[in-house]
Parts: sequence; structure tokens; C-alpha cells
Amino acid sequence: MLLTKPLKKAAAKIFAAAPFSLENQTPIIPIRHMKFDFDPKKLDHKFYLNAELASAYFASLSIFLTRGEDLVIDTARYHRDFIKDPLLKQRVTSLIGQEAIHSKMHEELNDALIEIDLPVKLFRTWAGWVFDYGLDRLPQPMKLSLMAGIEHFTAVLAEYMMNHEEIFFHSQDEKQRAIWMWHMLEESEHKDIAFDVYQELSNNYTLRIAGFFPALITILVLISAASLLVPFYRNPKNLTSLRYWKEIPHSFKLIFGLKDGVYGSSLKHIFDYLRPDFHPNDHDTSEFLEYYKERLLNPETGILTPYLTKEFTPALRS
Repeated sequence: MLLTKPLKKAAAKIFAAAPFSLENQTPIIPIRHMKFDFDPKKLDHKFYLNAELASAYFASLSIFLTRGEDLVIDTARYHRDFIKDPLLKQRVTSLIGQEAIHSKMHEELNDALIEIDLPVKLFRTWAGWVFDYGLDRLPQPMKLSLMAGIEHFTAVLAEYMMNHEEIFFHSQDEKQRAIWMWHMLEESEHKDIAFDVYQELSNNYTLRIAGFFPALITILVLISAASLLVPFYRNPKNLTSLRYWKEIPHSFKLIFGLKDGVYGSSLKHIFDYLRPDFHPNDHDTSEFLEYYKERLLNPETGILTPYLTKEFTPALRS
């Protein structure tokens, strides 16, 4: 995506006005409260490029995300007291706040998805098994690593979506467009925080890689497998529908295609995490953030403006 000069200038003004730390010009991340009031009757179950199965992946992701975000929140809150750097501690507070609102808003979306016959209750049960009997029982050092791994995958997804803004405009479903664009913006904003916490408190390469693989399996394998059920749950006639079976390769390509698929085309970025000297900011998204803050948050024309109720920045405390 190429940014026009007027947009670059306008976005740069907003970005320049954001709070910065005096020591190293690290941007201070705000916590934004949102209110979407999803109407089940207006939800598009083919929101993602009019592809039923690819859209089912993101519906499933929304359901599982809430448990992943809760793990990030609990882990970040537990480790915040061990952090010495006041700025990093403040940034962790921002991470916790952003993730808490993500979880709340996606739960509201998930509740609305129940009304259009998605297996939300079943997926919540499955997610409960994965987290209650698995990931949530890990020792804190491993949960710290897993937190960094989860945030890496959401950063990869955010960068892909920012690179393919047109995806959000194939549907008339304005509220699903808004929640996903808001979520991608904030995942990119805080993409380095969990990693920096891990590096400060552990910095063990082997343990970092150990946390990468459960995140990979959950996001790329378990959620993908669960999403296969969605079209049949919504409409059992899909089992015998030639149209649906012909669409499956197309949806698979949208998610896993090596050329343009969400994860297929991002494999280099995903596995860059295995590099010993990796850091999330090696993948520079600052220009995207400048553009999207203007695109989404402009007081007059921003896509998120109708849904933003409050924004504040946590205080810096020693």
C-alpha cells in the first residue's frame, strides 16, 4: 500500500502529537474505550472477501482470541511488578488496558455471532479445554514466553492486514470492519511490549522458542480446524453443496496461500521470530501506524470515530 503525500502529512501531524518518553522517544500508547453495539441482523457471515470458510476462520479467531488475550493480561499483570524500568512498566499497563478492551469487545461480537448460528458456545468450551487444562497451567516463565509468542502472531496478522486494507471494504458490515481495523491498529502499536518484558525478565532464547510453538499450533492449526465446522453448523446443506466445496480451495488460499494468503505469504515474518537477535521492531510499521491513526481516528472522517468513547494514557510511575 502506497501512501499519498497529503495522507502522509496529515498522519504525521497526528503521530507527532502523540505522547513520547523523553529518554528514547518511545511512543506512549493510549488505552481506547470502544462501543460497537453489534446488531446480529447486520453481521455479514461472509465478511472476509465474501468467502464463507475464510470468514469462518476470523469468526473462530474472535472466539479463541478472548482466552488468549486473558492469558496475556494475567501474565503481564503478574510480571509487571518485577519490571524496574518505569517506562516499560507504564507500557505494560497500556498493553493490559488495550487487551482487556479487545477481549470485552470481541466477547460482545461473539455474543452477536451466536444469533447468526455460529458455534460460539461450543468453541468457548473447546477454548476452555485448551486454556484451563493446558496453557493456563504452565509455569510463569513459560507463560511469559507464550505471551511474547502470541503477541508475535497478532503483530504478523496486523502487518498483513495493514498491507491489505482493501480486504476490509469488500463487505458493507461497518462494525466488523471497525473492530478488526481497530484491533489491528492496536496490536501493531503494542507489538514490542510483551517481547521487551520477556527480554528484560528472562532473555532465555531456548525458552522463548518453546513459547513460540504452542502459539503457532493454537492460531494456525487448532483455530483453522475449528473453523471448518462453522459453515456446516450454520447450514448443514453445505455438506452436499457443490458450490461450497468448490469454495474451499479459494478460502484455503486466502488464509494459507504462499503468494497472497494471510499466513502463507507471512511465513518469513512468522519464522523470523526464531532468529536469536530478533526484535519485533525489525519489521517497521511506523508508516502504517501514521497512516492508520489518521484513517481511523480523524475526529471528522475516522472509521473508528463513531465508536470511540474515551481515550487516556496511563501515568508514568516509578
